Amino acid sequence: MTLRTLIACIVSLAGGVAGAVAAETPAAGGIAVYPGNPFYWQYRGKPVLLLGGSTAPAAAPNDEGMFHWPDAVEALERLRAAGGNYVRCLMSADLRGEPVWPFAKQGPRYDLEEWNEEYWRRFETFLRETRARDIIVSVELWATFDYYRENWERNPFNPKNNVNYTAAESGLPLAVPSHPARAQNDFFRTIPGAKNLPAVLKYQQRFVDKVLSYTLAHEHVLYVMDNETAVTPKWGAFWAEHVRRAAERQGRKVAVTEMFDPHDLTDPLYNSVIDHGDLYDFVEIAQNNHQQGQLHYDRILGVRSRLAGAPRPMTNVKIYGARGGHFGTDQDGMERFWRNIFAGCASSRFHEKHLGGGDTAARMIRGARTVTDAFDLFHTAPHNGLLLEREPNRAYCLAAPGKEYAVYFPAGGKVRLDVRGLEGAGELRWYDIGGGRWASAGRVAPGQPILLAAPGPGQWVALVRSRSINLSWRGPKAAAASRS
Repeated sequence: MTLRTLIACIVSLAGGVAGAVAAETPAAGGIAVYPGNPFYWQYRGKPVLLLGGSTAPAAAPNDEGMFHWPDAVEALERLRAAGGNYVRCLMSADLRGEPVWPFAKQGPRYDLEEWNEEYWRRFETFLRETRARDIIVSVELWATFDYYRENWERNPFNPKNNVNYTAAESGLPLAVPSHPARAQNDFFRTIPGAKNLPAVLKYQQRFVDKVLSYTLAHEHVLYVMDNETAVTPKWGAFWAEHVRRAAERQGRKVAVTEMFDPHDLTDPLYNSVIDHGDLYDFVEIAQNNHQQGQLHYDRILGVRSRLAGAPRPMTNVKIYGARGGHFGTDQDGMERFWRNIFAGCASSRFHEKHLGGGDTAARMIRGARTVTDAFDLFHTAPHNGLLLEREPNRAYCLAAPGKEYAVYFPAGGKVRLDVRGLEGAGELRWYDIGGGRWASAGRVAPGQPILLAAPGPGQWVALVRSRSINLSWRGPKAAAASRS
């Protein structure tokens, strides 16, 4: 019996989804795995690379949902203008000023049977605005940090804050002073097979069903069960199956995954996603973006190799690094963004509290879109074995050997590229990431490895392709037109 089947039985015992999907006809061809290369997504029937980065309000005290941002629409416009198409939507509260939770207050306490219409109005508006701009939304159902420390003190699910159950009835603590990584809140053990706390579980299901009553009206939504969870994998599996069943009742297919807290992708927690393609449609590896240099890349390739028999997209909904400190420098953030792409990931997005959607991030997104639109990204794969005399973190290669080669240089330097399989004469073009422009160009003779020496310091991409390919260097629109 598969993990998915086991969890389906648990969900069946716990109850189904209540509530109807909002009356709206979604556009055909929603976000789905691209059959031409299942390491990537497709949207509206065409393969798509997801790129993003948006800056959270300075006063936001937690990782709040983007739908709470006062300038959310303007942020979407800035992202689209830079070539971005990917945002993170954490189903959290707005804790600036008077908190905006999903539940309504009855006097001094919340009633988990009543909704706060302002919360849901913001969410519905956000879904419509992103859809109008063809921006993919990654919805994280459980905002982990809302259930610990000071956020738990004011959370409606805390027994002291609602009229629906007491601490004794619910089995929940009144205070959880520890970090979420210690997983000490039984809020995440309410399901059958764990502590089985039905007094709380019914309201958890009610909340998730309410989220789905909006999202299932749209086809531009990906589903992540948690933000940086460290609890048992049974928790995420329970909710993944719950979401799947809700979608199936509406005749819909959705893509679901889980996001774990460990920064090391070899941690056993990740096995529950990597080894269970029957339940999880993609693998969220955002926490790997704490790693640096060659190790950051190698860990992605380790997951990719495990998925090789049944490929699925690997996503990065947040990239850390800005201004130095614990999370790394701006350079770390930029390198992580590009290494994700050159490791064959399906998405790469700057964390809203790091490089976010600032000028540097916009330049990276614009550059990545320009470069990847200039070759057939979706039919390439990581090929660092084609790089000769390569030092660690010196250069990274995506290639369709014999046809196209793209090589990323994080900090200038040189490397030899084996193009002995090139179909006839080739062309070379350099893209200056820092300057945001195409730079020098040249010819490539077949038969021998060639020396690629970055034209200057900083980040560069070299593109080499066979001249027999009917593509233009004139830019993404021309390249796209010639492929259609």
